[in-house]
This record gives sequence, C-alpha cells and structure tokens, in this order.
Amino acid sequence: MAADDKARRSHRIELDLRDLHQLFNSMDPSPFREKDLDADAEEFMVGWMQEFPLREPVALAVHLRQPPETGDAQALIEQAVHHYFAYRADLNRLELRRLLEQGRVSLVIGLLFLSGCLFAGSLIGHRDGTLAQVWREGLTIAGWVAMWRPMQIYLYDWWPLARRGRIFEKMSRMRVEVIQRLDRAPPFKG
Repeated sequence: MAADDKARRSHRIELDLRDLHQLFNSMDPSPFREKDLDADAEEFMVGWMQEFPLREPVALAVHLRQPPETGDAQALIEQAVHHYFAYRADLNRLELRRLLEQGRVSLVIGLLFLSGCLFAGSLIGHRDGTLAQVWREGLTIAGWVAMWRPMQIYLYDWWPLARRGRIFEKMSRMRVEVIQRLDRAPPFKG
C-alpha cells in the first residue's frame, strides 16, 4: 500500500509518441538501449524535471500509439532512458571535475599574479608622487582582477553543474511507464 501511495504522489513527465523512433536520435546507429535520446525529447524531460523538487519522486509516462515491431516497449524505453541519463550524469561529473581543476589552476595563477602585483606595488610604494600612487593602485587592482575567474568558478559556476548532475542521476533511476494507446484514424470513406 505504501508503494502504491508513493507512486500516486510522484510527479509525472508525460510524453506522447507516435512510435518508439520519435524518442531517439535518428542519426545514432546504436541499438535502442544504447541510443541517444532525441535532443527535443531530452530537453522536454529535463525541463520538466527541473520544475519538480529534487527530493520528490518523478515518473516518466510514455504514451505510445504504435507498439514496436520487436521487443517489449516497456523494457526498451526504460532501459534506454536509464542508460542515457546515467551516461549524461557521467559526462556531467567529468565536466564538473574539469571545471574544478580549471578553478585550481586559475587560483594558483591568480595568487601568483596577485602576489607579484602586490610585491611590485610595495617596491613602488617607497616613492612619492601621483604617478607612483597610480602605479601602486593599478597593480593592486590588476592583481585582484586576476582572482576574478577562480572566485567565479568556486562561488558560482559549479552550482548549476552540480544541480544538473543530480537531475541526471535522478532521471537515470526514475520509474518509467509505457502506456499503449491504440488511437487509430477512422477508415477513409470516399
């Protein structure tokens, strides 16, 4: 009873497809379970997923008008969706790791440049005059500007990537339900 209650409370992403091929990227020659999802389908699903709280369950309901010629539509779609979003989560982790690595390198470079600027400013600091003051202040500002990129990475840039990764992780495990709709056009009357 608790599992049924939880399933009823979960949010749903609804896809209405004519056939199974609409879900996949037609340029990808891989078998269905390893195929990339269609970019529009992915964008639609991820867009809806972003609107739901991350801690609440989400299910994907695929309304399919024509069953596939071979194989179980439920198993094919569920396996393909889980595989695809697990792959996207892996790519996202790699992108986040690279961003944080870039942040570390930028931080080292920025700190070295800032130190050099402050040191040069202290050497100029012993001289009097407006030009010396402009150089001192200019070097200080330039040194702190060099810290802008690592600060941006560590304060702002990693958050959206981390959230997107959590979304992909959740999508790689979401419940998938395939609903066969046998909508047929009425016979042609001439």
